[in-house]
Amino acid sequence: MLHPSYTDLMEVINSEVEPGEEKVVNSRYSIVLATAKRARQIIAGSEPLVKDDGKKPLSIAVDELYNSEIKILTDDDEK
Repeated sequence: MLHPSYTDLMEVINSEVEPGEEKVVNSRYSIVLATAKRARQIIAGSEPLVKDDGKKPLSIAVDELYNSEIKILTDDDEK
């Protein structure tokens, strides 16, 4: 089981969104894609942005997301 939960992650990610604006994350699928992509980056040699304490890359990616060390970009942000 992942800690924090998906709902906790969604709240953290969407916390910076102004009322009335579109949320960054609307589903757990978006979180899964983002953390998997970051985990692959860590496996490829990227430095973790949080203390890893011997954790697996996916757990590190979840911690980074929860601690706002990484952000999920929307299609508009990428342009």
